[in-house]
Amino acid sequence: MAAQRKHLVRDFNHFITCYVCKGYLIKPTTVTECLHTFCKSCIVQHFEDSNDCPKCGIQVHETNPLEMLRLDNTLEEIIFKLVPGLREKEQQQEIEFWRKNNSKENGEGESPKSKRARIEDEEEENGDQDYHRSDPQIAICLDCLRNNGQSGENVVKGLMKKFIRCSTRVTVGTIKKFLSLKLKLPSSYELDVLCNGEIMGKDHTMEFIYMTRWRLRGENVTFLKQSTVYVVHKSICFSERSYPMVLEYRPRIDFG
Repeated sequence: MAAQRKHLVRDFNHFITCYVCKGYLIKPTTVTECLHTFCKSCIVQHFEDSNDCPKCGIQVHETNPLEMLRLDNTLEEIIFKLVPGLREKEQQQEIEFWRKNNSKENGEGESPKSKRARIEDEEEENGDQDYHRSDPQIAICLDCLRNNGQSGENVVKGLMKKFIRCSTRVTVGTIKKFLSLKLKLPSSYELDVLCNGEIMGKDHTMEFIYMTRWRLRGENVTFLKQSTVYVVHKSICFSERSYPMVLEYRPRIDFG
């Protein structure tokens, strides 16, 4: 019987090393748009300065690439089995990191786990301080589009308060989540969001829709001058008197 061929760990390095730091993948995280995998800390840090994949260069997301990341726990377990001692080494380094930072900030005596829990609690308490309020803002009117006899019309109702103000970086996908929450729709229920009768893609930002789809901006220049709409550095700044952009929503129609 032929002897089984033995493989060295280095034979698999191409599959288990990070393109950014060149080390073994730690908390491997995959970009869902292109399926390239990196260390979680490496790819998160990279997305602070760029929305493109560091390996292939495609744009991962127009505004928030972190939404397109998924942890790969199966790959992590495979790497820990292939590389002896890697799990223990990473756990020890994490403990040392928290111990070092703990001693600098709060003195000795707080464990890494309690430190991590305290940081998470502080982030939850302070998480509502910005919410993109520093971004250019846009006024939007969310109207329910009604078609007689359309399936699901009895589920989708009009909002009691249909005027909102949000960041120009907000995407249609976020608007859909907002509508589902306000209308108390089932998680499986899908909506179409339209502007001037055209269905908008989930990654379209409010700024993009305003600049390319909102016809009133071009058709009623006199009114807009009275409303005082300013465009600065390709961002939209609305005064209190500006006319809101109208988006319509309805139950998703399956044309298939």
